[in-house]
Amino acid sequence: MNIKCQGTVFITGAANGIGYQLARIFAHNNYNLVLVDRLEEKITKIAVDFAEEFGISVKPIIKDLSISTSPEEIFTELQQAGIKVDILVNNAGFGNYGLFNETNLNNELEMLQVNLVCLTHLTKLFLKEMVKQGYGKILNVSSAAAFQPGPLMAVYFATKAYILSFSEAIANELEGTGVTVTVLCPGSTASAFHERTGMADSKMLKGKNMMDAETVAQMGYDALMRGKTIVIPGFMNKLMSKCVRFIPRKMVTKIVRSMQEEK
Repeated sequence: MNIKCQGTVFITGAANGIGYQLARIFAHNNYNLVLVDRLEEKITKIAVDFAEEFGISVKPIIKDLSISTSPEEIFTELQQAGIKVDILVNNAGFGNYGLFNETNLNNELEMLQVNLVCLTHLTKLFLKEMVKQGYGKILNVSSAAAFQPGPLMAVYFATKAYILSFSEAIANELEGTGVTVTVLCPGSTASAFHERTGMADSKMLKGKNMMDAETVAQMGYDALMRGKTIVIPGFMNKLMSKCVRFIPRKMVTKIVRSMQEEK
C-alpha cells in the first residue's frame, strides 16, 4: 500500500545518537529525508538502509559543518535538485572538556561554527521559504546545559544557551506565520558524545543511568509535531532548569563545577 509522503525533513548530524534516532522516527512516519554528516560511509549506508526499509527517498550529503561555506553549499545543492525542505532539524554539535585556558582553541572555534554559526545560517536560509509558503517546522537541539554556566565545558554550555535563547526569540517572531520552532533540551544522553568530549569519568556521568537517544528523539519529535516551543526530557532535568532560577548564579556555577569534575 502506498502511503502519501508527509514532506521532506533535513537533519544535520544524522549518523549517530539523537540525530540518527530522529531520522528513523521521521522515516517511520513516511517523511523523505536529507541527511547531513561528515561520516561518509556511515551516512551513505543509513540512507540506503532507510530507503529500503521505509520506502522513502533519502538523500545523503557529506559535509563538514565546521567549514563556514558548508551551509550555503548545501542549500544551493538542494535548490538545484529541486528539493523543498518542510522540516529543518539542527542537531549537529559537539563539545570538549577541560579548563578553558588549557583546551584547544581551534577545536573551540570549530565548535562555535558547528553548534552556533551553522545552526543560525541554515535556519536563515530555510526559514525564508517556510514563511513564504506559510508552513514549516524547525527543531533545534540544545541541552539542559543551556540553563546555567558550565565550568570545564565553558564554550559548549555557552553555545547551548545561545541555541535556547535564539530559538525562543524566533518562535515568538514567527507566531501567526504557520512556521513553528521547537528547542529540544536533553540532559545527559547515552551516546558516543561523552567519550568524544573526554568527560565520561566525571561525577555527572560516572555510574549514572542516562536517558537513551531513542526516547529523547521521540520526545523531541512529539513536541515538534505539537508546535511546542521548549521540551526538556526527564523530570529531574525539568526540575533543575526551574531551580537554577532561584539559586544565586555563583552558587549554581559552583555546583555545576563540582558535578563536572572527575571522581
